Amino acid sequence: MQATIAKAAEFRGVGLHTGASVRMDIVPAPAGHGIVFERSDLPAGTNRIPALWNNVTPSKLCTLIENGQGASVSTIEHIMAALAGTGIQNALIRIDGPEVPILDGSSAQFVAGILNAGIHTQDSPQRAIRVKRDVEYREGDAVARLSPADHLEIDFHIDFTDAAIGRQEKVLDMANGAFVRELMDSRTFCRQSDVDAMRANGLALGGTYMNAVVVDGDKVLTPGGLRHKDEAVRHKMLDAMGDLALAGAPLLARYTGNRAGHAMTNKLLRELFADPDAWEWVTCATDLECRLPGAGVAAYGPVNAPALNAVA
Repeated sequence: MQATIAKAAEFRGVGLHTGASVRMDIVPAPAGHGIVFERSDLPAGTNRIPALWNNVTPSKLCTLIENGQGASVSTIEHIMAALAGTGIQNALIRIDGPEVPILDGSSAQFVAGILNAGIHTQDSPQRAIRVKRDVEYREGDAVARLSPADHLEIDFHIDFTDAAIGRQEKVLDMANGAFVRELMDSRTFCRQSDVDAMRANGLALGGTYMNAVVVDGDKVLTPGGLRHKDEAVRHKMLDAMGDLALAGAPLLARYTGNRAGHAMTNKLLRELFADPDAWEWVTCATDLECRLPGAGVAAYGPVNAPALNAVA
């Protein structure tokens, strides 16, 4: 069955790139509503943006959605991952600025807020998108691919010259709360040289060592170090989870990402939906619902966002 948040959950912080203070509230929405952002600082009638793949516009280093009236919200990937990972299909997200708060750079505080508010099951069947044949998007050595599967699986590979990151790969079956157990607390990461370059170009103005893992060669500069030895690839999987949620329903597919990022995952979704023979809608019976990412997650709450910094 479909689900929404049981009561409003409030989040306050700063935008990673704008550095501006922002308040964001996730509020309940009826069945069939989907995930919709509402810019409370803009006039009614022009301020709602459905969180869907075809509303994504090109943006550096994050996922940005925009409606036909020019209203936009950026850096939505971490909250989208949290909603998908907790099985929330319907919610109105009210936000008083153009960028989602970065919080600790992961989805952990969003997940904690959702689970502490509670998950309300709705009297309406859940639908999913079944991928029927391979769909792929490539840019040089980078590739993003969707293949048929009876549940969502993410297979991700990264390769960085910095020894603190290096080559990492991980495969996860995302069913039955795997996102909450394995990925939600993994933070965004970057090189110190990237931080300097971004700030010189007016980006990452809200970035600190408290909301990102910053590396320099073989050194992790963020105090406390890593939460997981492979935190970098876990975060890339978290991002992919959020970007795939813009399909508008859970995907029954295996996602393979090799050096892929936000833009590539969106282009992959565009390739998928451009081919009507590559996918189909399915109504989820009980056995299929049990294989979706948010199945059983409500039983985890209430929770606290991890403060853990030790290597796992």
